[in-house]
Amino acid sequence: MQPNLRPGEDFQHLLEQQVREMQQKAAALQDALGEASATVRSKDGSVTVTIAPNGALQSLELGHRACDLGPARLTAAIMEAVREGQRQAARAVSDSFTAIAGDGESAEVIRSFLPPVEDEPEDFAEPEAEATPSPPPPVSPSPPAQRPVPRRPRPASPADDDDEMRPW
Repeated sequence: MQPNLRPGEDFQHLLEQQVREMQQKAAALQDALGEASATVRSKDGSVTVTIAPNGALQSLELGHRACDLGPARLTAAIMEAVREGQRQAARAVSDSFTAIAGDGESAEVIRSFLPPVEDEPEDFAEPEAEATPSPPPPVSPSPPAQRPVPRRPRPASPADDDDEMRPW
C-alpha cells in the first residue's frame, strides 16, 4: 500500500524521512529507558535499593539500623523497598515509552504489564523469638534389626526365551 503522495513528492524521499524519524525515536527511547531506574529507601531508612529499568535489583544498601531489625523485619523491609522500586521503574519505562511513541495501542500494551499498586504495604513482621535449644528426645532401645529374607530365583520357563524380543 503506497501512501498518498502530494504532487512533486518522491516515494523514496518519503520512506527515507520516515526511517530517519523512526531511528530518532528509537535512539530517544533507548536513552530514556536507560535512565528509567528507581532508587527507593524503606520507611524506616534501614534499606535502600536501586532497581534497573528491567526490574532487576542493581544495588542494595543496608543502613546501621538494619542489624537491629532481626531477620524477619529486615526481609520485609528489603522486599517492600524492592517492590516499590520495581513499580517506580516500570512506571518510568511506561512514561518514557508513551512520551516518545505516543499514547496508542502499544503504550496501552506496555501499561498492561505494570505491577499493581498496593493499597498499604504490609507492616513489618514481629521479630523472631530467640530459639532456645530444646533437649533431645529420649532415646529408646530399638528392636534388633531383622535380616532380609533372600529371594529364590524362579525357574526358567520356555516363555523366557521370548524376553529378547520384548526387553521391557
